[in-house]
Amino acid sequence: MRACRQARPAARVAAVWLLVAAMATAAWLLPRIAQPPQYHRYADPYVCFGTPHCLDIGSNLLFLLAGAAGLRYLGTTAASRAFIAPAEAWPFRLLFLAVFLVGLGSAYYHLAPDNQRLVWDRAPLAFALMSWLGANLCERVSLKAGLRLLPLLLIAGPASVAYWAWSEARGIGDLRPYLLVQASAMLVVPLLLCLYAPRYTGDRDVLAITGCYVLALACDVLDHQIAALTGLVSGHTLKHVFAALAVYGVLLRLKRRRIVEEGT
Repeated sequence: MRACRQARPAARVAAVWLLVAAMATAAWLLPRIAQPPQYHRYADPYVCFGTPHCLDIGSNLLFLLAGAAGLRYLGTTAASRAFIAPAEAWPFRLLFLAVFLVGLGSAYYHLAPDNQRLVWDRAPLAFALMSWLGANLCERVSLKAGLRLLPLLLIAGPASVAYWAWSEARGIGDLRPYLLVQASAMLVVPLLLCLYAPRYTGDRDVLAITGCYVLALACDVLDHQIAALTGLVSGHTLKHVFAALAVYGVLLRLKRRRIVEEGT
């Protein structure tokens, strides 16, 4: 890792863009990825007051709490010590706001799952992922570069969901741009940790946050298998739990990280 960080700045930037270009090229060359017809058939067996899948609905409270806790912390004087420059806080504000909206949008979707409602779940999630990527660009590459790219990232995230909804409505559903957004947040951030020296402590926390979100996605894919294995909880409910834990991890890192002194 130290050897990667000793590379010339131009080479490090090129490595990041090369990864992004490789992912985009792979997404372009892959055949269209349609959403499975059975996607909305969740395994959560619980019914509350006549409402099915109530754990899938109720677990969204974790997103509301995580988002609200993050926004509340960023409004305190203690939060000012978590950033070298005040502008660095903006991607995190947008992240926690988006997570709060994920809680609302996902609960709305799970009340009556269909493609139209799914947009209100996925759009804020894509916004949150791009905010997280922007926050790490500000921290690792440079604040100026990160803030310049942030608006583009925040447009690209929801735009990928809009494209999926547009394609789905025309019978040619295509998840590739949305999956590219997911992959970018999971792969580019660890690469930034490898290439750029830290300004703050807590690199392991960033990797743990990424790992927690990957685990959440795995639980989603194994929704029915986990429900059958445990007999208590579905994979999608656990997805909400682990994804919310990833957000709490972001908040905990902000609270306990310290500025890395030059030469250490």
